[in-house]
Amino acid sequence: MRGWLSLTLGLLAVVIGAVWTVQGLGYVSGSVMTDEKIWAVLGPLVALAGLVVLWLGLRSRRRS
Repeated sequence: MRGWLSLTLGLLAVVIGAVWTVQGLGYVSGSVMTDEKIWAVLGPLVALAGLVVLWLGLRSRRRS
């Protein structure tokens, strides 16, 4: 079970970052985040952080 927490958190961050990005770019309507440029900037940063956490989680699983 080593690395499962980091894999789960990393995947969650990637999904949240992607949703924030498309909301910030205006592709998803009905939210206060729609067409707000801050979310178009923060979304990819969160997704990138999630990818780093995923990579670290995969590395820890391969070592054990």
